[in-house]
Amino acid sequence: MTAQDFFAASNVLIVAGKGGVGKTTVGACLAVAAARAGFDTLLIELEGFSHLARTLQVGSLGYEPRTVNHHGRATETDSSGRLRAMQLRPEEALADYLDRTGMGPLINRVSRAGAIEVVTAAAPGIRDLVTLGKIRQMEQAGVADLIVVDAPASGHAITFLTCAEAMAASSNSGPIREQADQVLAMLGDDTRCQVMLVTLPEETPVSETVETAFAIEDRVGLKLGPVVVNSVWPTIDGLERRLAEVGDNTRVDPALIAAARFRLDRQADQNTQIDRLARELPLSQITLPHLFRADMDLAAIDELADALTDQVDIIPPPEPTGS
Repeated sequence: MTAQDFFAASNVLIVAGKGGVGKTTVGACLAVAAARAGFDTLLIELEGFSHLARTLQVGSLGYEPRTVNHHGRATETDSSGRLRAMQLRPEEALADYLDRTGMGPLINRVSRAGAIEVVTAAAPGIRDLVTLGKIRQMEQAGVADLIVVDAPASGHAITFLTCAEAMAASSNSGPIREQADQVLAMLGDDTRCQVMLVTLPEETPVSETVETAFAIEDRVGLKLGPVVVNSVWPTIDGLERRLAEVGDNTRVDPALIAAARFRLDRQADQNTQIDRLARELPLSQITLPHLFRADMDLAAIDELADALTDQVDIIPPPEPTGS
């Protein structure tokens, strides 16, 4: 599958995973790779707690999209697309929803924050619903060829992605039911939306990724794209052989021997978890290397986008299931 085919498969990619697995980094990596492949790409940050703005070197992110000056490897067939990023807070999405449903004049008579508190208290789950509704609205309006969403961490991600089902079940009619039905239509159509889960090659993140995957598929019927195994330490060829050759040689620094043994143990552990993930979650895998650097900047994202593009090239084409 080419990068063009991969990114053309859906209008929206929702990136989710356990906190600390590099979900935001992977979202940025996907967005950069898509823009490089010629797609007009919009990256949306939801939680507002990440360092995405600093990573993308755009100063700050708000409700209005900002252009990201991405760069990187180019080929004769590349036609770089535009990359923009924005932050979408639930309060802003809800205020926008209330305006669009004709309640703008009413909430303007009281404090906007107060009105939003009343609505969210009366209808738990509406914050997530209107956030997804705003994403759906942008998708339908064609604001970008591809929208990449940095979703909440796993625990909240399940609630976030299943909120439309819950709201539809509790509302027989009206604007909330209409919004829920529209969101469910987007989530249930893999030509419009896919979820990509991110994990680390470690026991707990892998277990939580498998649980999240089945919860999402069972409750919403969402199409899951390839799972991204982030921060994989590269294998050092011949390390085990060299360690055996050294043996108990006292002329070799013990710290070097300890480091070599640690590296071998780390490689074995991560391979075990990657194999377990493949058995328990039968999805294509994209592995991204661990970058031995103190900070994640645009140059690092660019390096990861190279690795992702190489991985995408060997993924078999999916069988379409969209309605």
